[in-house]
Amino acid sequence: MLSRSPARLSPLLRSLRQQRGFSSAAAPAAAAGDDGKIVASVLFERLPVVIPKIHPVIYAFQEFSFRWRQQYRRQYPDEVLGKADARGKGDYQIDYVPAPRVTEADKTNDRKSLQRALDNKLYLLLYGKAYGSPDGKPIWHFPEKIYENEDTLRLCAESALKSVLGGLHNTYFVGNAPMAHMVVEKSEDSSGSSFKRFFFKSQVVGASKYHMGKCQDYAWVTKDELLEYFPEHKDFFNKMIIHIR
Repeated sequence: MLSRSPARLSPLLRSLRQQRGFSSAAAPAAAAGDDGKIVASVLFERLPVVIPKIHPVIYAFQEFSFRWRQQYRRQYPDEVLGKADARGKGDYQIDYVPAPRVTEADKTNDRKSLQRALDNKLYLLLYGKAYGSPDGKPIWHFPEKIYENEDTLRLCAESALKSVLGGLHNTYFVGNAPMAHMVVEKSEDSSGSSFKRFFFKSQVVGASKYHMGKCQDYAWVTKDELLEYFPEHKDFFNKMIIHIR
């Protein structure tokens, strides 16, 4: 097993935190109040629990393909087909009743429950104080943490999610590299400065409920609902979160 190198700042993070002389945008950024802060945010998602409903066009094509193949299928003797029909008619046969696709959480629009939108992905949003929020007021945001002295940004993102969930037992981080990043510019009504935010993806594993901490409120939302929380960054998140149903 390879031994871990001593804790030190990686070249990538050093280049992000320090000004680069060959960059023409370094001087104006510093003049505009760029403090060089780096924030690691986590896009914590729950994958679909049930198979999404088939689109009518896809269903029509599958139906057409099935009927077309039936014209050229091989004809088997009746005794062979009879044996196949008799299979599974013993005492061990049970009646299968599928679970409903629409749950009570869907009916009541309970966004604190993971038992909703079972055929869709859900994403965790927190309500509380976040870095860069106007006048320090609570806002909706992702789990986040300011990069300090962690070996990697991935470890910083893990610390952010761990501080909210209390542990990482039922989570899985997808890859070591961030999935996207954005530069948050200083707003006119804010006394803060611009900073860089890196997004990491993590997924729910084998859990139906989490005990949230370090926030005033939270919500599990779909992609369409998430875009309503961030209208000013709608185009960015629409490109970052790829969801094909």
